[in-house]
Amino acid sequence: MNILITGGAGFIGSHLTDVLIQEGHCVTVVDNLSTGSSHNLNPQAVFYNIDIRDRENMDRVFASGQFQIVFHEAAQTMVPYSIEHPMEDADLNIMGLLHVLELCCQYNVKKIIFSSSAAVYGDNPHVPIREGEPLRPESFYGLTKVTAERYIQLYHDIFGLSYAILRYSNVYGERQGSHGEGGVVYIFSKALAKGHELAVFGDGNQSRDFIYVKDVALANVAAMKAAAPGIYNISTKIETTVNALKEILCYFSQSGVSVSYEAARPGDIYRSALDNSKAEEVLHWRPATKLLPGLMSTYTYFAGEELH
Repeated sequence: MNILITGGAGFIGSHLTDVLIQEGHCVTVVDNLSTGSSHNLNPQAVFYNIDIRDRENMDRVFASGQFQIVFHEAAQTMVPYSIEHPMEDADLNIMGLLHVLELCCQYNVKKIIFSSSAAVYGDNPHVPIREGEPLRPESFYGLTKVTAERYIQLYHDIFGLSYAILRYSNVYGERQGSHGEGGVVYIFSKALAKGHELAVFGDGNQSRDFIYVKDVALANVAAMKAAAPGIYNISTKIETTVNALKEILCYFSQSGVSVSYEAARPGDIYRSALDNSKAEEVLHWRPATKLLPGLMSTYTYFAGEELH
């Protein structure tokens, strides 16, 4: 199939590109490289250095690509940035999406797969959270994801554009940057590789549901193949505290760096884990990578970067 991935030079998008090309699909990547990197690009993908809000150039990409499927990974993903810059956050995450949705309809795309987030649920004590729980975002980033989900559902209801919405928990892995829901793994790994102090925001007992990026890529492929529209949590269903994460990565690094505890950041959720039962049942997907080997692979990758 002819497939477009927005944000395909980024962390998750580049891993997804690799899987789809391995499956024999023709993949086009659109990315403005603001957070993605040309080093992440698969050489077999067609690449356009374009911002998704650039309607004229995006129109040319859609006109030439004849895409059946669009994966929308391009987004502003940092919660603190969204608090400080709500207009910029909304411009990319909502207006950028609307450009893509309009082009999907204009050029008869069959399905869009959208990257949403655990941030849509807010600080919900009913952990692990199921898809039917109320959506109560506590950051502008989370609010843009809720809004984007509703736009996608209405584009299906009004224009017949099929969709899958994937609510990611805290994704980590190779090629990760400091931005995004799983950025703490990157930040800790890089600091340990350099022998720098670790900074923990809050008391460190806040929990996250860490899921390996290659499992997320496979979840996207499973969602592409699903017959009916749907919303799915893509997660492990397991809580891991930031303090536990710190101890694991310190053990891997064999370094005794100091740790400082800073004030919690506005918009950060205290407990987070998502129930992935629906994805297991409907998409026949489940995460294959356990936390320890996933973290070891990730730490080794970032430690290797520091040696070059």
